[in-house]
Amino acid sequence: MCARFKGRSLSVINDLSVEEQIFLYQKTRELKEAHKEGRGLDAFRLKNPEASFYLLFMEDSTRTKESFRNAAAFHGGRVNLFDAAGSSFNKMESISDTVKMLVGYAPSSTFIIRSRLEGLTAFLDDTLGEYCVHHGIEKPVFINAGDGKHEHPTQELLDEFSFLEQKNWDRSAIHLAIVGDLFHGRTVHSKVNGLRIFDSVRVDLIAPKELMMPEHYIDEMKGNGFSLRIFASIEEYLTQDDTAGIWYFTRLQLERMGDEVLEKAGQLRKAVTFRREFMPLLKPGTRFYHPLPRHKEHPTVPTFLDNTALNGWDAQSVNGYFTRIIEIGLLNGLYDGEAEKSLPPVCAKPAPSSSFVKEMPLNPEPKISDRKVGIKPVENGIVIDHISCGPSIETIWNNIDRIRKVLHLNVRSSHGVYHRNDPNFYKGIISLPDILSFSQKEVKKLAAVSPGCTINFIKDSRVYKKLRLDMPPRVYGFSEISCKNEACVSHASHHESVMTEFLRAGEQTFKCKYCEKPFHYDEIWDL
Repeated sequence: MCARFKGRSLSVINDLSVEEQIFLYQKTRELKEAHKEGRGLDAFRLKNPEASFYLLFMEDSTRTKESFRNAAAFHGGRVNLFDAAGSSFNKMESISDTVKMLVGYAPSSTFIIRSRLEGLTAFLDDTLGEYCVHHGIEKPVFINAGDGKHEHPTQELLDEFSFLEQKNWDRSAIHLAIVGDLFHGRTVHSKVNGLRIFDSVRVDLIAPKELMMPEHYIDEMKGNGFSLRIFASIEEYLTQDDTAGIWYFTRLQLERMGDEVLEKAGQLRKAVTFRREFMPLLKPGTRFYHPLPRHKEHPTVPTFLDNTALNGWDAQSVNGYFTRIIEIGLLNGLYDGEAEKSLPPVCAKPAPSSSFVKEMPLNPEPKISDRKVGIKPVENGIVIDHISCGPSIETIWNNIDRIRKVLHLNVRSSHGVYHRNDPNFYKGIISLPDILSFSQKEVKKLAAVSPGCTINFIKDSRVYKKLRLDMPPRVYGFSEISCKNEACVSHASHHESVMTEFLRAGEQTFKCKYCEKPFHYDEIWDL
């Protein structure tokens, strides 16, 4: 039998393919219908008395924690709770060491984790996977119950299930308005990819600029083919007729805001809070959703709406229990046999291309001349050419300086900025006489710090080999790099000894493996 899901973890919504998410929704629908009709539910239970469920809630939570606690109890086994108030993590204990210890106590473990550290579950999945293989222990399952302002994939699964119920399981199209704190709201960040279950997606983002969704998430939505519109307030949104039939509200996360934004709290709340006067402007059949709980003094969805047909949030809240029962069962292999029959084969993700180094053809007469004023020709050595072609001279000089620091080029050499045939088109050059080779690590560093440059290897004043460098697919193991997101689990301030790793995300962009924040290639270096 194929172990389709057993032992996998859920750190971000993209850890499940679209087909796998739809399978989860189908199983949740079956469970909910069986529960409603009073039929037996044993087919949905793990029935493993050795199973241990650890709820590690290092950030306060009621709704998510209690729904997971009850979902875990449904499956039997042992349920262990570490909450924000009583957790030993307040003693500055290493999270990875603590989880290793708990894995050793219970060989069949599921960890459900809420933390301010972004990327924590992905890090633990990597680290503990290797640890368990080494010690012959069954690999635990890790489920992200919300990490900082990064993602909340289990909330996304219950949200999409709720939308599907509202749409009578029609996945052909969705028009969704997302309202509130879109900058800090991890539940809306998971929608960037979670909405891909629909064939056609239209999204209206409603928030003042201080609370607008970060640009990289907007770009990712567009990359997924979503049609996007942006509005500064509900009032502005309702001045036009093409409004969504499904609205998703979030609260303002004041605890995550700086003083400058807090000073505008009243104005910001007004922009994203629904008011009674807006009722006649809604299209018939509109339904509101909210991840709950609402702010008791300043709810973006006021309580006067509770007993109206707009209320979709109460049923949405109940769906958290059902979807989380299925999530736990799914990742513990309960449905692997059924999934093998109904889902397309699991295809291993292709390894990222390592061809970031390309050998270039040589010119018919590749002799190095002294046509570059101010730079001495190299008889034997290396010339790094085409550094930052095209940008401003200041940018090129900065990149030359960065290359010298990253490669520790404190040697006899010369460098400069020159123009090519076009006097308005500049490039940088570093000339390194008597340095005859670069190590593989140095080549990869150079490719990461200055993609597009070339390395010319010279002997007897002639270029005998030329390499052009593109951005590497992965950058890791360099002491000179770090994720600059202070909330990331890999940030040095958290002392979790996480090796920084970046993955290529675009022509000039890397993203952190753990928190997924994107950085221009020149922003990842500590210089």
